[in-house]
Amino acid sequence: MHHFDYRQDRLYAEDIDISALAEKVGTPFYVYSEATLRRHIKVFSTAFADTDALVAYSVKANPNLAVLRILASEGAGADVVSAGELTRALHAGIAPEKIVFSGVGKTTEEMEAALNAEIYQFNVESAPELEALNNIAGDLDKIAPVAIRVNPDVAAGGHDKISTGRKEDKFGVPWTNARALYARAREMQNIRIKGVDLHIGSQIADLAPFETAFEKAAGLIKDLREDGCTIERLDLGGGLGIPYGAGTIPPHPNDYAELIKRVTAPLDVQLIFEPGRMIAGNAGLLVTKLVYVKEGEARKFLIVDAAMNDLIRPALYDAHHDIIPVKRDMDAVNARYDVVGPVCESSDYIAKARNLPEMAPGEYMAIMSAGAYGASQSSQYNTRPLIPEVLVNGDKHAIIRRRPTFDEMTALEHYPDWID
Repeated sequence: MHHFDYRQDRLYAEDIDISALAEKVGTPFYVYSEATLRRHIKVFSTAFADTDALVAYSVKANPNLAVLRILASEGAGADVVSAGELTRALHAGIAPEKIVFSGVGKTTEEMEAALNAEIYQFNVESAPELEALNNIAGDLDKIAPVAIRVNPDVAAGGHDKISTGRKEDKFGVPWTNARALYARAREMQNIRIKGVDLHIGSQIADLAPFETAFEKAAGLIKDLREDGCTIERLDLGGGLGIPYGAGTIPPHPNDYAELIKRVTAPLDVQLIFEPGRMIAGNAGLLVTKLVYVKEGEARKFLIVDAAMNDLIRPALYDAHHDIIPVKRDMDAVNARYDVVGPVCESSDYIAKARNLPEMAPGEYMAIMSAGAYGASQSSQYNTRPLIPEVLVNGDKHAIIRRRPTFDEMTALEHYPDWID
């Protein structure tokens, strides 16, 4: 559920008319519904209210400080994958004891920052990383709390590029090597084993791969305890899908929770979750303006002012986003269009062969389900400014990231002294 709907054929974000907002802010821009963000984190957290669980929101999904502050106020922690995300989480008021640090390539500087912040857990993804973390923690006279990310060799995810739990993926320690690495970790002076971590993919719309992976993790925990490891936590990652279109109906968090409770009940562990897309995805729209209608020889094109630098998911993952007019005309005739942007790349498209109502240049369109991995993956390609992010709360709105000027975009660049 989200808080974007039509009122007298005009699209609203909560109580804000999006057409009027577009006139004030200028397109393209992202708009987020605070009520939706709060609802989604509550629905997920409530599903695990009768367990010992930490919901660590995946910051990479949408790292805007205002979004993080909202989720922090609802009790969420943070899953971070860089020093920058760690800084954001702390800045937004997320307590260090609710922060886990994931990622395959943690640098010395990042490990030092996380150790000094006294975060809750490092999710270690390789033997070299474990050795490095032990050495750095020793230099700082710190103890690093660790879960080792194991790769259960379970294929899952809505696209090949967002499946992370197969043996050929770069993530985690191979299943067959896990017990040996835990044995090494037990001998390290500045490492404290706390748990097991896994994450099998993103935009998963079926509970079956979760069940397979989680049962393997439960078996591993029993084996590790027999080996003498103290396992207190089980980090199950994120990955639960969201409805992107009529054909995608993911499991409800309650059904997901029922599965997990059944599998993990005998283990007596704290559960850690890293939802991102499920919280932010349907809490945001990308609003764009139609610039030209172009009649090609074989296709019709709607050329809009949003581009792949603003929303790269269709080009990167063949992702589907519903597209709707901001002002609905119930009598409009549908036609088949490619919706494309102005960037000089053939991959710069938002939708292909999509049935949409006929529209005129200057009209606004809303690209749905854009709250996750939209703004966070955007760039300034073609020297296009990062677009505004707007937060809506009832009948109030605020620009929570403004559009930079061209002078600001070039301010970090300088001519070397040998160029006149």
